[in-house]
Amino acid sequence: QVQLVESGGGLVQAGGSLNLSCAASGMISFINAMGWYRLAPGKQRELVAVISSGGTTNYADFVKGRFTISRDNAKNTVYLQMNSLKSDETAVYYCAARRRSTNIYDFWGRGTQVAVSS
Repeated sequence: QVQLVESGGGLVQAGGSLNLSCAASGMISFINAMGWYRLAPGKQRELVAVISSGGTTNYADFVKGRFTISRDNAKNTVYLQMNSLKSDETAVYYCAARRRSTNIYDFWGRGTQVAVSS
C-alpha cells in the first residue's frame, strides 16, 4: 500500500502564506498522481490541486493564481505553496494519491490543519 504523511499546516493571518508537504512511501509504483483536498467545517470535501507523475497540474478555480502544486520525484514528495490565504480557507488539508489501476484517489493522509485568521 501507500502511506502519505502531511506537514506544514498551522496558523496564519489572512493574506499570508503556508507551504504544505506530503511525503509518500510504500508501493509508489501503485500511484500515478497526487494532490490536495480540503475539508472545512460544515462543507463538503473539495479538490484543491493535483499533479500527475508526469507533472501535469490541475487547480480548482478558487486557488488559481494563488496556490502552486509541485513535486520532487526523488523524494516522493508533493508540495502545496499557498499564498494570499483567505479566512474562509481554514480547513483540514488532506494529501491524496491516485491509484494507477483505477484512477481513483483512494490513498489518503491524516490531514494537516490550516487556520487562517481574519
